[in-house]
Parts: sequence; structure tokens; C-alpha cells
Amino acid sequence: MTLPSPSYPGSNPARRAVDLAVALVTGRRTKWLVLVVAIVLVGIAGPLAGKLTPLENNSPTSFLPSGAQSTRVLAYEQAHAATPATPAVVVYERPGGIDPAARATIASARAAIAADHLPGAAAPTATATSGNGRAATFTVSISAATSQTRLDDDVKAIRGVVDRTATPATAAHIAPSALRVAVGGPAGSAADAVGAFAGIDGRLLLVTILIVAVLLLVTYRSPLLWLLPLISVLFAAGWSEGFAYALAKGGFVVNGMTVGILTVLVFGAGTDYALLLVARYREELARHDDHHEAVAAALRRAGPAIATSGTTVILALLCLLAASLNDVAALGPACAAGILCALVAQLALLPALLSICGRRVFWPFVPRPGTAQADGTGSGAGRGPWARFAAWLPARRRVVWTVLAGALAVCAVGLVAYRGGITQQNGFVGRVGSVAAQKILDADFPAEAASPASVLVRPPSATARVEAVARSTPGVRALGATTQLGDAEVFGAYLSGSPSSRGAEHTVVELRHRLAGAVGPGTLVGGETATNVDLAAAAAHDRAVLIPIILAVVLVMLGLLLRSIVAPVLLVATVALSYLAALGVSAPVVRYLFGFPGFDPTVPIFGFVFLVALGVDYNIFLMARIREEAASGARAGVVRGLAVTGSVITSAGVVLAATFAVLAILPLIALTEVGFVVAFGVLVDTVVVRSALVPALALDVGPEMWWPSRLVGRSREAETAQAVG
Repeated sequence: MTLPSPSYPGSNPARRAVDLAVALVTGRRTKWLVLVVAIVLVGIAGPLAGKLTPLENNSPTSFLPSGAQSTRVLAYEQAHAATPATPAVVVYERPGGIDPAARATIASARAAIAADHLPGAAAPTATATSGNGRAATFTVSISAATSQTRLDDDVKAIRGVVDRTATPATAAHIAPSALRVAVGGPAGSAADAVGAFAGIDGRLLLVTILIVAVLLLVTYRSPLLWLLPLISVLFAAGWSEGFAYALAKGGFVVNGMTVGILTVLVFGAGTDYALLLVARYREELARHDDHHEAVAAALRRAGPAIATSGTTVILALLCLLAASLNDVAALGPACAAGILCALVAQLALLPALLSICGRRVFWPFVPRPGTAQADGTGSGAGRGPWARFAAWLPARRRVVWTVLAGALAVCAVGLVAYRGGITQQNGFVGRVGSVAAQKILDADFPAEAASPASVLVRPPSATARVEAVARSTPGVRALGATTQLGDAEVFGAYLSGSPSSRGAEHTVVELRHRLAGAVGPGTLVGGETATNVDLAAAAAHDRAVLIPIILAVVLVMLGLLLRSIVAPVLLVATVALSYLAALGVSAPVVRYLFGFPGFDPTVPIFGFVFLVALGVDYNIFLMARIREEAASGARAGVVRGLAVTGSVITSAGVVLAATFAVLAILPLIALTEVGFVVAFGVLVDTVVVRSALVPALALDVGPEMWWPSRLVGRSREAETAQAVG
């Protein structure tokens, strides 16, 4: 693959800086220094990465901005309650009814829990039986001041006791006469969120390594070469988790999703950069006797393009700092740091490793001086399927881009199947204890034991009016007792249906609206349902804010790189169409094939930022190459650029898609959805958009693609000369 000639703004000083950096990482002696420094950095970051898991915060309220009503209610209750607690709700169900034997089992479990004297837990409450006689429940309050690890241990201990005396409700096959049990409530949900990622980091890393290793073996057809990109990516992954640890210590909300996405992003993007650099190195080995010179030449040619694309991705990711959701805001700098680590690894460590190993690392297909130049896979730049496709495209350019754009638009119609609905309570893949407990509560305790909305009234003199408004609000079934708390009063509003249902969420929105109109902003509505409402509202705000900002950043960076207005606008339009098509296909797949309740509210944000930001890489490498050749004519530029970049861009897209697909092994619906949306979108972007739609569009627009730069005139003159000749 031939990449654009490096451009050094500022001429000599910038060129000398680049030459110095290249000499450092490819020098016969200094290459060893680069390797030693990389190892030292891993030695520093590695122990920090091992300390990251205890700092993860998977509580849904931790994601919300401090100004959200549910966050404010929770903070007030924890600050003023005499003994702030997180309840673990133990629920029993027997289809034939809670008989004397079941009551004895429940009493035995309560006594055993009380006898264990769990460090953060109070004694169990009295047992309450449902009106239909099929279920019973009691609560174990765990101190809100206890650590997440302690809470998780207490919930595990409670589950251990009750599971020994009954059949867990998560079992696949349960006899009708069996007594089922599940532990849920806020404490159970928090423990399940932590448990979803227990030990998953190692499995995620292992699967990602295996997939990348296989793809590199297939791409390079060498038993040795694949190791070098993989080693450099592993170094980058270690460094990036050290950055994530620093962010978590600095107050950012880092959770299991952050770590999972960071891992696959570093592996995917880092491997892409390695493919692009090695492709250029293979080409230079056919020109240079000394492999050190070949590495240096490859780095000078490919380095600026890789650095530019990586910088664009970093800037796009840093836009996430404008998010109101705390976990989304933290993902931005964490992933930006990951991309920076990937850039450093592939522009410093990988060239040093290539310099150390020499050309023999390509065995058995070792490039020698005088052999045919390669396009990244071993075929000549003028031969192979991509060269043939590039030659075929000009005569059919308008039909190609029209048909492909129409097909993507049709795919986007699938958005009619899009719906939200994923919450902390129903967002797990498979059977989870807290979800099973909530289902039993919904079925047997329709109002009495459901998690109520918590209404905080200030000043207390307004309580009577607030209660009257709450009683008259459709969907509010009953009100709980009023409790004095500091300078406010608090009562529960029991809602119709499950706390995570759409109906309950609509009730909370309506209740807030009525209270704001009747008594003013001093009255707040919090609780589990309100938290889901606030999460969805914050995600909608972030979509409205982040998408335009990220598009603007990408547009500006493409404009600076390509020195054009027309080309960036058209490219951003194709990116937006590609994203809508990917989301449109994902919506019915998620709903009907996967059988998920809906989309997590953050999936459209994550899908957009990764598809757009990472799609910039492929735009840059394709269009920068086309621009370089455009002086020979617009048609010649597209044909040549596509012929020499098509193979490596497609390979890079397959690697990136495969790494994001690994997210499906994590037990959260949101990550499975992100993995599918990004994997499918990247394949569409590299195989369809970047390899056919954009080149066909560039051919149809012609020299005006580069307006207002002087390249328009030079390209026209070249085409005129070719026509006359």
C-alpha cells in the first residue's frame, strides 16, 4: 500500500523533529532503548491495571449528573437518614402456596442470616406474605456506608444461606411444588452488576487476543510476523488500563463497560494501525537492501497519516467530556488515552521490533529488493481484485453510488423498529437473581412490595398539597407513610406495574410535571423508576449535544487534511448514512433475533462515536491517497488510490469488526448491542462505503471534489491533457 507523502507544516523544524523521532525508533542501537522504555512503562502501568476493578462503579445512580432529581433525592436521604441503608429483598415463591413447610424453611433462613452477623447488614425484617398466598418476602438492610466489595460479599452470603434451603429462582427447570427463592432489591441489583464483570476481564482479553492473532495469521500468511503487532498491541493495552486507573482515582466514573470497550478499542484500532504500517514496510523492503532504512522510510511515509487519523479519533472521543452521563463522560478520556497508547505502540514500539527482527520476520514470503511492490497483502499494486475493481468502477460510477446510497437508506428504514427500554434491572443477558426477584414481586406483590417512587417535600408545610397531587396522578396506586428527614418530609408513591415498566416511567414524568406546577421545584421525585427516567433523559440530551459536536470535529479535521470543503462534507454525509443504516439494521436484529426488550439508552451514542471516529481512519487513508494522485487527474487518482488501499483497509475493517464483536461475551445487553452495532457498521463502512460508495462519488464529482484548493485546476488540466492525447 502506498500512502501519501508526509507533509510537515512549518517545513524544516517539523521535518527535523520527525527525522529525529524516526532515527530514534529505528536506529541500530536506540531501537533497544525504545524496547526497554516500553517494558518499563508496562511495569509501571501493569500493577495499576490490576487495581482497577475495585474502583469500578456500576451503580446506576453514579452515572447520572448531580443535578438529576433521583440523584438529589438519594444524596439527601443518605445524608440525613439515621442509618442509611441499601435493602436486599429476599423473595420466596411456591406455585402451590406458601405452606407450613415453606414457612419453616423461610424462618430457618432468616435465623441463619441473623446468626451470621454480616458486617454491613442489619437483622432481617419480619416476613410478609402476598395476598394470593403464593409468595413471601423479607428484607435485609445493608449499610449504605459499606464499600461495594463489602456489599457484594454480604449479598453473596445471604444468597448462599437461602440457596441452601430452597431452589434458586434462576434454575432452568423447577418443579411446580418447589419453593423458589431469589435475592433482589437495590443491594441485589448492585451485586449483580458487579458480578456481571467478575473475572470477565481475563476472558475478554483472551478471546480478543485469539481473534486478533488468527486474523493477523490469515492476513500475513507468516508464522512469525503476526506476533509483532500483537505484542505491541498488548503493550498498548497495559498502558491504557493504567490510564483508566488514574482516571478512576481522579474521580471519573469508570465501570465494567468502560474497561470492556477500552480493551476491544485498543486491540482493534492498534491492530489497524499496525496493518497500515506493516503494509508500507513490506513495500519499502522491495526498494531497500537495509531493513533499517526500509522501516525508517515506511515510518516517514505512513507515520503522518496514522498520526493524523489517530489524532482525529482522539479529538472525537474527547468530545464525550461534554456528556451529562458520568460513565459516557469518563469513556471519552479513557478511550482517547487508549488510542494514544495504540499510536505510541505502533509508531514507536512496532518499528523498533521490526528493526530488531529484520526482513526474515516475513518468512516464508520475504520481500526482496527488486521484487514487485506490494499493496499490503503481497499482490502488486496494479494487479489483484482491488485493481480490477478500481478499473471497472469509473464507467459505472453513478449507478454504483446511487444504488449503494439507496440500499443504505433502505437499511435505515429499520429504525422504525427501534425502541428503548433497557434499564439496570432488565439489562442482563441470561438469568440474574435480582431480575428473578423483581419478576416474583411484580407477579405476587403488585403494589405493596414494589420499589416506590420516593417523594421529597421541602418545605414540610407543602406535604398535604403534594400528597393530594400524588393521589390524583394516574398510575399512582397508593402512598406510603410520611417520614421527617432533616428539613424535609419523605413518602413513597407506589406505582402501577413493575418499577422498570414504561407505564411506571410515564407516571413518574407526569407526577414530576404536576408537582412542579402545583408546588414548585422544591419537591423532588426519586427512586428506582425515577433513576431510569433520568438516565433516559440524560442520554437523549447527550445524543443531541454530542452528535453535532463530533460531526463538526470530524468535518474540520478532514478539511484541514484534505484542504477542501466539498470532500469533507460528502464524506461526513456518507458517515452519517452509514451510521443510520447500521442502527437501522441493528434495531430489528436486537428486537426480533436477539429477543432483547430494547436498546440501552447509551448505545446510539457509543455506536455513533465509534463508527464515526473510527471511520475517519479509513476516510483519511483512502482520500489522502486519492488526493496525492489527483494531480494526475481525478479519475486516475481514484483508480490508483482505491487499487493500493482497498485490500489493507478491508483487512483493517474486518479486524476492528471482529474485536468489537467480542463484546457479546460480556453478560450485559448494552455491550452486546454496542458490539453488534459497531461490528456491523464497520463492515458496512469498509466493504461498502469506503471501498465503493465514496470512490464512485469521487469519480462522479470529479476535480470539484477538491474545491476550493488549487488541486481543482491541476486535476482539470491533467484530464484535459489526457483527453487531447
